[in-house]
Amino acid sequence: MAAKLFTPQLIKRGLEVFFLISLAGFVFTFIYGKNPQAVLDKVLHLHWEWLLVGLVLASMDWIGGGLRLWVVARVVHPRPPIGGMILAGGMSAWAAYLTPLQSGAAPMMIYTMRRFGIPVPVALTSTLMTFIATIAFFGLAGPLAIVFGGGKSLGSKDAVLGLSLYDLYLGTLGVFVVLGVVLIAVIIFPKHMSAAVHKLADWAGRRSTRIAGRLEGLRNGIDQAHESVLAFNTPRGWLALFWAIILSGPSHANKLLAGYVAMRTLGIHANFVDILLLQTLITFLLYFAPTPGASGIAEVLSALIMAAYVPKALTPLYILIWRLILSYFTIGFGFMVFTSWVRKGLKGISTEGEEGLDTA
Repeated sequence: MAAKLFTPQLIKRGLEVFFLISLAGFVFTFIYGKNPQAVLDKVLHLHWEWLLVGLVLASMDWIGGGLRLWVVARVVHPRPPIGGMILAGGMSAWAAYLTPLQSGAAPMMIYTMRRFGIPVPVALTSTLMTFIATIAFFGLAGPLAIVFGGGKSLGSKDAVLGLSLYDLYLGTLGVFVVLGVVLIAVIIFPKHMSAAVHKLADWAGRRSTRIAGRLEGLRNGIDQAHESVLAFNTPRGWLALFWAIILSGPSHANKLLAGYVAMRTLGIHANFVDILLLQTLITFLLYFAPTPGASGIAEVLSALIMAAYVPKALTPLYILIWRLILSYFTIGFGFMVFTSWVRKGLKGISTEGEEGLDTA
């Protein structure tokens, strides 16, 4: 269960691993830049107003993500509290930064929603819909950017194995489009998906006494989640999904715009759309990073991909500002929220739908 998954000890360990590996990645950027003095000199001439913009962007993990969650939760719950949904959106991002492969995002979102009275199957469906909205947003926004000529200059910038940055972006976009088609099928054909999950549960029950003992509750959780998904295959549900896709823009604003804002903080000017597309590429690649918050990998990957725009000597400072906007601000605030929960006592998940969370 979420309350058991996110123990203070686990969070402490996640923070330690995140910052230690991030520090190692940060050290790499200093070695890569080969000019620590240039970094120190640039600190005295930062454009601090852009860093304030970055602080506002960091809040989009909470505000944008929460509003999007509220929009979809309204379809399957009469009155989801908007404040609770904003907290769920932010804490989901916080947990993603502290767990490998962002595996803590969905359980923490569900757990936070449960704290505000949302049943687990409903929370599970709402979480799935926000994920579908994310994939659909990138799958739609990417082709539109290309149609309007965005990113063409990336074709002249080599990346790896003879592929340009533009080639890498097109490959990333193709994955988003395929995933979007598969996930939309979940809404259009929920009966088939539910039957498949039932078969999987029965198969797992024959091989695990623990699952077998909970099979009835598991089936109930699947049926409730199925009923929730059915609610989205309606005009109201599709309208909510449409708005969730639109709100995925501000929800991911810090990830998409952190690079551009970091560059402007350093006084570096570049084509806005080109940087936006590169940040989309980086965001996608970091989804599969095995370290908490993609620590270490994010620093190295971003330094290499952004090398065409950020001078080597300023790479360490760029990475630090980028990381502040991308994750450090959210990690700091989320840690304060979680600490207050620990002091008040972590609420457990109720028995109803509990097994559905276990399988999330």
